[in-house]
Amino acid sequence: MIKYIVTALVLGALAGYVIGNVSVGFPSFWITDYLFNGSLYLLLFVMGLAFGIDREAGARMKSKGLKILVFPFVVAVGSIVGGLLGGLIFGLNLYGSMAVTAGYGWYTLAGPLLAQSLGAEWGALGFAANFLRELITILGVPLMIRVDKLAPVASGGATTMDTTLPVIVRYCGSDVLITAFSSGFVLSLVAPFTVIAIASLA
Repeated sequence: MIKYIVTALVLGALAGYVIGNVSVGFPSFWITDYLFNGSLYLLLFVMGLAFGIDREAGARMKSKGLKILVFPFVVAVGSIVGGLLGGLIFGLNLYGSMAVTAGYGWYTLAGPLLAQSLGAEWGALGFAANFLRELITILGVPLMIRVDKLAPVASGGATTMDTTLPVIVRYCGSDVLITAFSSGFVLSLVAPFTVIAIASLA
């Protein structure tokens, strides 16, 4: 499956380059807005359909109760601590580096928020770091599951609600669907607040 993902990524990058630099007869925002959003909605619909078909999914969610919030909390703390360690290793502003990792992989959010709060350089770093987190998760799932079944879910952060969810379910099994989706959902909710709150301390 990974080879198909990499192929699709490369073809998408090439198509984006062509559309952005060559006149193709229609506005590029059709791609960035309509096609992107439509694809995301379709992805969420398919995953919701899979969740609905699974008769045991609802029962598993009820059995976990509030425990389902523990995993995203641990992922959030681990991400921010990782940012702290990265700041110490590379000699960066510690609050800035923690704010970067507080995006939890949501690069389209972290980049603009950090650029607005700390400047263009931090915005670029926030975008790059969180984008790489998503990309590494997609490409590294086959290796991560050798460590633990939930390792790709932790690596994916907020992206396990949408973009990395299919590949995680494909390699880790449908039993991680609830944990992955709920973790990504919670982290997506808190990411704007953690990025802004930590960046304000810088």
